This record gives sequence, C-alpha cells and structure tokens, in this order.
Amino acid sequence: MTPRDQKAAYRIYLYLAALFITSLVVSNLIFQKFFYWKPFGDATVLGAPLFEISVGVLPYPLTFLITDLISEIYGRKKANQVVTAGIFASFFSMGIILLAERVPAIPGSPVGDALFSKVFALSPIAVLASMLAYLFAQYVDIAIYHFWKRVTMGKYLWLRNNFSTFSSQIIDTTTVVGLLCLFGVLPWPMFYGLVVSGVAFKILIAFLDTPLLYLFVYLFRRRFSLKRGEELALGF
Repeated sequence: MTPRDQKAAYRIYLYLAALFITSLVVSNLIFQKFFYWKPFGDATVLGAPLFEISVGVLPYPLTFLITDLISEIYGRKKANQVVTAGIFASFFSMGIILLAERVPAIPGSPVGDALFSKVFALSPIAVLASMLAYLFAQYVDIAIYHFWKRVTMGKYLWLRNNFSTFSSQIIDTTTVVGLLCLFGVLPWPMFYGLVVSGVAFKILIAFLDTPLLYLFVYLFRRRFSLKRGEELALGF
C-alpha cells in the first residue's frame, strides 16, 4: 500500500473501532428498558410475545457486523484488539457510574439520587454479566469466522458471517440472561422467553446485515485493490 492508503486504512479502522465501542457501552447503559417488537403480529413463544427484548440489543448486533468486517479486511489480530478495547471501555464506564452514584445530588438537581439510582444502579451488575457473555461470544465469533474463512479459502462470505454470528449470539444471549436472572436483576420465569426472543431477534438481524457486509467488503476491496481473502496490514 502507498502511505496515503495506509493512512486511510488506519483511519477507517479507528472509526470502526469507535462505532464498536460506542455500541457496546451504550447497550450496557440502556438495557433496563424492555419492549415488544411484533413483526409477526401476536406470535408467542412459551406464552410470551415472540420478541420481548431489551433496548440494549438494538445497538449490540452492530458489534458483530463490525468484528466480522474487521476480521475480513484487517485480520483476526485487529478484530481481537477491538474486542479487548471494548472490554476496557465497558469496565471504565462501569467505574464512572459507580463513582457518580456515590456523589450526592444537590436539592435543585434535575435528576435526583433516587431517579439516578433507579436508572443506573443495576448497570454494574449488567455490565459484569454482559462482559462475561461478551467475552465468550465475541472471541467465539472471531474464531469461527476465521475457521470458515480458512476452510472455504476466502469464498462464501455469507457462510462465515452467519455461522459465526449465530453461534456467538446463542452463547451471548443465554449467558447474559442467565447471569441477570442469577443476580436477581430479572426473574427466572422470564429466562426462556427472553433467551428465545433474543436469539431469534439477533439471528434475524444477522440475516439482514449480510448484504451490508457484502457491500462494505466490496467497497474495501475496490478502494484498496484487495483480492479475495487478502487482508490489510496496518503495521502494528
């Protein structure tokens, strides 16, 4: 690559990493709001609406799209670096929340201690549960992605994208919901419905983001003149 291409590739990598970390941290902060999404009407699973999900899952699938894109273009090492940075950012945000909760609000504060605690008090537990799930899921996603990339010799992008995401999302959803129930954040009767709904939602999103991955990979290969299976080397 020319020095100009090297700078462009590095800059895009930073933007992708920023989007990844932002999506991850935000998903941990807003998880306590749940909603029903009814694309299939009043379909139910185990007596509950099919998509009874936390708003925290809305930005979360983007993280898997980004890691797959980074894996495809920049390689496994760079994808793992972003995952590690996301872990650091999440624990750092949890520390800020713990500190902010201990600072007493003044009488005229628009957000008082009670409201702040109601919204954010459970976030440290949620972040811990999410990080354990996230740690397993993201590394599994990257490992499976590169396994299929080797097996198919760089062909069938849709295969490695969907197989890696399906496997990692099942691990992620089951682990995080189970830990939240174990910590008392959620009641156990909600476990099966939330797991099935969460996995179904994430698998649906994985199908929908496959064309986006093809588009972005095509744009990268065209911009940097990459052959199928070739990766960009950033030099660090």
